[in-house]
Amino acid sequence: MTSTAASASRRVEPLLTGWAFAPVELPSTAGWEDVAAAGEQVALPHTWNAVDGQAGGEYRRGRSTYARLVSAGTGDVETWVEFAGVNSSAEVYLGGLLLARHDGGYSTFRVNLTEGLADGAATLLVIVDNAANERVYPQQADFTFYGGIYRDVHLITVGREHFTLSEHGGPGLTITPKLDGDRAEVALRAGVADPATGVATGVRFTVDGEADLIVPVVDGEANASVSIEHVRRWHGLRDPHLYAARAELLAGGTVLDAVELRFGCREFAVDPQRGFLLNGEEYPLRGVSRHQDREGVGNVITEEMKQEDLGLLKELGATTVRLAHYQHDQRFYDLCDEAGLVVWAEIPQITVFLPGATENARDQLTELIVQNRHHASIISWGLSNEITLAGSGEDVLAAHRELNNLAHELDPTRLTAMANLFLLETDHPLVGLPDVMSYNLYFGWYVGEVGDNDTWLDDFHAAFPEIAIGLAEYGADANVQYQSAAPEKGDYTEGYQALYHEHMLAMIDERPWLWATHVWNLADFGSAGRDEGGQAGRNQKGLVSFDRTVRKDAFYLYKAAWSSEPFVHIAGRRRAERAEDATEVIVYSNQGEVALSVDGVEVGTVSGIRAFRFNVPLSGEHEITARSGGLSDTIALRKVDEVSAASVMPTTTIANWFDEAELPSPAGFFSVRDSLADIKQSEDGARVIASVLEAVSTSRGEVGQGVEIPPAMQAIVDRMSVENLIRQAGGVPIEAVAALNSRLNLIAK
Repeated sequence: MTSTAASASRRVEPLLTGWAFAPVELPSTAGWEDVAAAGEQVALPHTWNAVDGQAGGEYRRGRSTYARLVSAGTGDVETWVEFAGVNSSAEVYLGGLLLARHDGGYSTFRVNLTEGLADGAATLLVIVDNAANERVYPQQADFTFYGGIYRDVHLITVGREHFTLSEHGGPGLTITPKLDGDRAEVALRAGVADPATGVATGVRFTVDGEADLIVPVVDGEANASVSIEHVRRWHGLRDPHLYAARAELLAGGTVLDAVELRFGCREFAVDPQRGFLLNGEEYPLRGVSRHQDREGVGNVITEEMKQEDLGLLKELGATTVRLAHYQHDQRFYDLCDEAGLVVWAEIPQITVFLPGATENARDQLTELIVQNRHHASIISWGLSNEITLAGSGEDVLAAHRELNNLAHELDPTRLTAMANLFLLETDHPLVGLPDVMSYNLYFGWYVGEVGDNDTWLDDFHAAFPEIAIGLAEYGADANVQYQSAAPEKGDYTEGYQALYHEHMLAMIDERPWLWATHVWNLADFGSAGRDEGGQAGRNQKGLVSFDRTVRKDAFYLYKAAWSSEPFVHIAGRRRAERAEDATEVIVYSNQGEVALSVDGVEVGTVSGIRAFRFNVPLSGEHEITARSGGLSDTIALRKVDEVSAASVMPTTTIANWFDEAELPSPAGFFSVRDSLADIKQSEDGARVIASVLEAVSTSRGEVGQGVEIPPAMQAIVDRMSVENLIRQAGGVPIEAVAALNSRLNLIAK
């Protein structure tokens, strides 16, 4: 947790070395040596799915064992162990005795070890389980559920009287600022573990070392209110000012325990017409979503990696980040506080509603809020993501009503939010249930065309002008290996991703009433169920690569839209070999005018915003330079007779085959070039289409299974031809396309 203990009675020590790990479940009475013999010695943080969780297909989900020897603190103290993240469930034993169970892989929890360490030392044994079940979220989602003790572990030693460590993993200190013009009234509450023989006389609260107030402990808590005159507001990127609040547990003049947290003073609101308002000013929330994992390490993320992600967000100029689809590490919320990034935080209630996991969803939401409500950056608590994929009945509604009420009880100062599946009907009661909501729209990638996003949002805004709407997800996959002179939907090229986002950025600019928009995703991430776009086990919608070493062209497009840091960037630099006689050179920049030179000779100057296009003849090897003032960027291009086959996604050979081959299309009979709607008018055709849709669903892995498509969405899908549907799905052998076309050729129109 982000807390500082400044008294001698509280010690917080990392517990990261000296662990043994076995990839099997061992008896609770096993000693450290037993675990080491069955496995290996490891340092924490650790996951057992760093490799197989990113390889595609099945990965090991089950029970494993961790062990470490621990010792009691000296004196009349309590000893606790704090886990910042264990995925997905944990059973904690000490000396063979079960002390605690915890379900939920992304939140902090603590266990009191004191009684078990009465003799001085014992084996701390943790059974970690990420196996599939029906009682713990998440179970079905488009990301890998890496198993392990993958975040930091600390040993905490405190005196018998201390600020509570058992309140849902929270810091023991609650801070609630309320603004009134230039003045802030800060409510402070500290929970105190108060034994019957306690000697504590009160709690001293300070804010930035100035306000100083001592209050008594009553019924295990201390409450106070501190005024800040001439308050300095936390105002996003412009001024992310933070205050420090400190609570000290006193016995006369002795400090028994101390906790310190940072917080910010700000007001915010969402208006259906004006969008997001921060401190009364229109403050467009334009940013990305983030998954925490990395190539080669899974969810074992270092400080350097967190700082690198923050650096990417700052380079983009994003004003917001959606920390999806679960509670992220405390450190990253700290970094967002400091940087001024507005945060959407959420729990992993995702994809398919689990009736047996409603209690777990409540527990995870409680932990998310209690552990994070001091963060100035967080403005909304996400209740779920795309939870209606397999249905949206009364049980789903009832569970969300309960979560919505719980969130408001735990934190009346923030909004509740939902990210809705693009298949959810816009008049469904879930749409208006939370304070705000956003849709995940993928027109132009999974279904329809990119322009359908404009129509869909305009129709919603016209029909429901009183409901604020945002975009929680939108995006297109891109493997930078794949390049094309004519990018198109479904080809996984870097060029199509950039063109898609050019449209989306322009669309968003024209609709300031969108309260928040989040690109899916900052970076590529692990998704074991996927095998597409030339890369198994990965979702490739990121603006940067999984290892964060490559910024895709779309990254620079958003930098041109959001960042004030002057730059020019020539797109298409990875398409260095080009077969066309004249090629289009695209430059992304946040400058108003860009000049292009070829082999040192200027060929033109273009004025505009974000994207600047030039037509350049090719005859050999050329040096291409873009300039704006003192800024420049240079790439090399080479004319070739034929581009390398490696630059074309293998599954897009289907697309090329469609274009070049003479697929039979006899008059009066159907073919793959006909629309689904037309073919489905025939009973035989409808049966064929049903089999095609089943295959497309299966190609999307477990997330594509069990989908219910409402009529409005089905109409968009039905406008597609079978050919385009197969192009988009990918992975269909040419022979299968020919066989399908032959089947359709037998069905009369």
